[in-house]
Amino acid sequence: MKLVILDRDGVINEDSDDYIKSPEEWIPIDGSINAICELGRHDFIVVVATNQSGIGRGLFDEYDLARIHQKMCSAIEDAGGFIHGIFFCPHAPHENCNCRKPKTGLLSAIASEFNLSLEGIPFIGDSLKDIEAARSSHCDPILVKTGNGEKTLAAISGKDLKGITIATDLRHAVPNIIDRYS
Repeated sequence: MKLVILDRDGVINEDSDDYIKSPEEWIPIDGSINAICELGRHDFIVVVATNQSGIGRGLFDEYDLARIHQKMCSAIEDAGGFIHGIFFCPHAPHENCNCRKPKTGLLSAIASEFNLSLEGIPFIGDSLKDIEAARSSHCDPILVKTGNGEKTLAAISGKDLKGITIATDLRHAVPNIIDRYS
């Protein structure tokens, strides 16, 4: 089984310091929808692992999140792709849950749902939390420069970049994923 894990905000869609609270605020990053479709054409199962602390902070509720995800999934399906699962953490940081990245609860849930080891599975994110979660779960971390990616790269550039693939955006990450993991 070929699986790829994507963070949502900053990877698939534009990020916002004010959170994505409604379907109207969900705006795909150029090329991300087609990139997901391309993964599907190469038989990858695409799942999303996303922190959504706006729920825990009272900024929006799970109904709003479901509407946002419906818009995202519809846009991808209209283009010929498919998201096989969306795993999200609704908790605020102070709740100290196991599912908030960089902890590995979301990734463990993905491994359980698809009955596989995540070792060597590509995980694409734009934050240090994504990289840390990927490493802790033995995934192959891929950092995109969209969203918080440029800031993240600057923060870790002097530190250990070993094992982190860097891509301009999801569209540019996908050919490498297809070549490396097919």
